[in-house]
Amino acid sequence: MRAVVLKGFGGLEMLEERDLPVPEPGPGEVLVRNLAVAVNPVDAKIRAAGRWAGVEPPFVLGYDAAGVVAKVGPGVKDLKEGDEVYYTPEIFGNPHGTYAEYTPVPAGIVAKKPKNLSFAEAAAIPLAGGTAWEAVVRRLAVRPGETVLVMGGAGGVGSFAVQFAKAAGAYVIATAGAENLPVLKELGADLALDYRGPWPEEVLKATEGQGVDAALETAGENLVERVIPVVRPFGRIATILPPQGNLSGLYTKNQTLYGVFLTRERKRLLEMRPLFERGLARPLIAEVLPFSLENLRKAHARMDSGHGRGKIVLTFQA
Repeated sequence: MRAVVLKGFGGLEMLEERDLPVPEPGPGEVLVRNLAVAVNPVDAKIRAAGRWAGVEPPFVLGYDAAGVVAKVGPGVKDLKEGDEVYYTPEIFGNPHGTYAEYTPVPAGIVAKKPKNLSFAEAAAIPLAGGTAWEAVVRRLAVRPGETVLVMGGAGGVGSFAVQFAKAAGAYVIATAGAENLPVLKELGADLALDYRGPWPEEVLKATEGQGVDAALETAGENLVERVIPVVRPFGRIATILPPQGNLSGLYTKNQTLYGVFLTRERKRLLEMRPLFERGLARPLIAEVLPFSLENLRKAHARMDSGHGRGKIVLTFQA
């Protein structure tokens, strides 16, 4: 099978295309024939210096895919050959990523994809969409009528978070660069703010000085510290990155802070699916390209830059 492996930690040159044997699914696993794979910031982080992920090169990177079940391992009863699925594999200790035509995956983290989406669209959802779902729906438990702030609303996680919060009935305030403010409005944000401007003052003005009910921080750069003053007393904050800075305001304002690191499970993918099937959410995709070493390196270069909006998805020929 075609695959792109990481032959060592470092720059783009560490990505190398190889012809590998098709793996066999073990007990409780399915073998997925990947038809589309998406690239995430964590891919580039592991490529650059990923020993923390607990796997030594060479191994196959990639943590988002959609495809068809090609083979079912012993003990799997709830999936069958030919099922159209989407999934995000484990990161820690896992050498079987999605930059390959076939990936063996525990059946318990694989779900049937949204029926109305292409494989390319479905591949852009599991990791970022699952993280946003965990933060907005499960942790922050956003309710109708609440006001929610999403920092980094045009990014992978943030773009889903804006849509999920809106679908939950919230008034959504989101930040992004000036060039991406129209995108925030297209995603459903009620108020789009330039993160380079006086957004804290604008948030307090929009909430009549009370602050938002809940906030999700996806962009880093000590933003939890800056978010605390614009969240109301007894409000909730979630972050997908390690919080830094002075967090004493959490104590004095009786706020709750949730750290969100995505675990893998089928249930979350099933919970999200109806929103996509009903047209209440969609993945933000920048480009769909043929699967190749050149295009994967291009995608990694964009991750390294920290710029751009939407996911890069690579497709295998059907």
